[in-house]
Amino acid sequence: MTLISSAKNPVATLLLAHGAGAPMDSPFMELLAEALADRGIQVVRFEFPYMQRRREEQRKFPPNRAPQLLEAFARQVASVERSGLPLWVGGKSMGGRMASMLAAEGASEIDGVVAFGYPFHPPGKPENTRTEHLASLAVPMLICQGERDPFGKPDEVGEYPLGGGIEVHWLPSGDHDFKPLKRSGLDQQDLINMAADRTAAFIKR
Repeated sequence: MTLISSAKNPVATLLLAHGAGAPMDSPFMELLAEALADRGIQVVRFEFPYMQRRREEQRKFPPNRAPQLLEAFARQVASVERSGLPLWVGGKSMGGRMASMLAAEGASEIDGVVAFGYPFHPPGKPENTRTEHLASLAVPMLICQGERDPFGKPDEVGEYPLGGGIEVHWLPSGDHDFKPLKRSGLDQQDLINMAADRTAAFIKR
């Protein structure tokens, strides 16, 4: 099962994966897909096997191991309707990491990667990085990251040797779900719109 957010005169298709804890139709994923479609990016959302099982059995299951997640992602890449458009892959948190790992394996169908809240490291453990594969990326990658994201803040991420084709776009005072501090005068929708603006510009470039 997939969810498609169609765009008028689309410039690309983005195959978008969810994060570890919330499904493809979570409020965040809905808002993000809508914002991207408004900016000319056709979004196709799907679920990994463990999340489909959660939906069917109404019980919690942990994420599948990385090889199974990558296999499921690769199946979606092979079957997605591209309509002659460039195909980008991406996702929220874990979904974005899996998208980048799949692209680093050299899948020729993939034109680029977008991650929303990349899990650079487990919270509180900046030394346990999840970035090694990024050096192998042969396609451009955009990471939209909240400045307060416990999975990777500006001072930590600035120390990591990321590939030259990777751009990190910081969202003011945002957390892992792009929720800013109240005193910023912004709300989650504002930050999602900022991320969507940057994504559309990056893909069109």
